[in-house]
Amino acid sequence: MAYYVYLLASKRNGTLYLGVTNNLIRRVYEHKNKIVRGFTQRYDVSLLVWFEIYDDPTNAIAREKEIKKWRRAWKLRLIEQSNPRWIDLYEHAAR
Repeated sequence: MAYYVYLLASKRNGTLYLGVTNNLIRRVYEHKNKIVRGFTQRYDVSLLVWFEIYDDPTNAIAREKEIKKWRRAWKLRLIEQSNPRWIDLYEHAAR
């Protein structure tokens, strides 16, 4: 089973949300459709701009905790390295 650490954004350089899940497509769908009340619904954070895949939940959770401690500028750089145009990767991940 795969586990994902992911970053959502409201827009380029906008509000960011970091999460971990074992079903990226379902989870991003929930964010996009505001199924779960909370931060992403309140701030309209629904663009999947970055993700990594892990084989086990322990490593995925450890990576999420590591990135949560990062400065915002480091997170922006992480996104820019693999997704410089900030395209919504949801459609690509859903294939």
